[in-house]
Amino acid sequence: MQVHEFASPFGGDSEGEVGVLFLHGFTASPWTLRGWASATVAAGYRVAVPRLPGHGTSWRELELTDGRDWYAAAERAFLDLRAHCPVVFVAGLSMGGALALRLAEHHPDEVAGLILVNPALVGHRRLALAPLAKHLLRSTDSIGSSIRKIEVTEHSYPRTPLRAVHAMMRLWADVRARLDLVHCPILLMRSGHDDVVPAISRDIVVRQVSSEEITEVALPDSGHVAPLDHDAEQIVARSLDFLATHATHATP
Repeated sequence: MQVHEFASPFGGDSEGEVGVLFLHGFTASPWTLRGWASATVAAGYRVAVPRLPGHGTSWRELELTDGRDWYAAAERAFLDLRAHCPVVFVAGLSMGGALALRLAEHHPDEVAGLILVNPALVGHRRLALAPLAKHLLRSTDSIGSSIRKIEVTEHSYPRTPLRAVHAMMRLWADVRARLDLVHCPILLMRSGHDDVVPAISRDIVVRQVSSEEITEVALPDSGHVAPLDHDAEQIVARSLDFLATHATHATP
């Protein structure tokens, strides 16, 4: 199936020795992270922004994929970046945050730190019906483009496949069960107007990970897709500060 031009993976041109893997959210694509990743390249880091399976094409393709596919793609990109860089950080938005946490669970000695923006580990109560509803309905309304900035879109799917929603819920449960294995430094940024992921996701991360350092940043003027919203510059600035601090400490 044809991949939309805006959804193409992004790697930048940097050959820095510190790498940053960026992971996008559910029904979205690398487009949502391109500006953030480009600024990171400009600061001298090597980056990778893969397109997760089923994304950037059609919601009908997304319903044929699940958490195993999304994580496998994230892990391949991580290991490829790790082959070039002795130090690798992982940044994730929404479901990408869940995948970032899972990478830290499975590669605790290789993930130097996590940068999480509105990480998703649970959904609103209305999602509780997805496991049953998927047998009656293929899809529901779009959950994308939760952005306060006028005339900005994340190019998300117009429909949300319920089978894939259930798959994401299973991924969340798997990640939540192993959060104690995460011990790297974390920069956690949370939007003040997130109508997609409930605040309890943040609470679960803070309460259950084993990390000794968790730095929290409020994004007061943004919706869920904060890297495309009013606080985008703050995300970049705080991320670069975090990377500069911890890359030095993590360098072998």
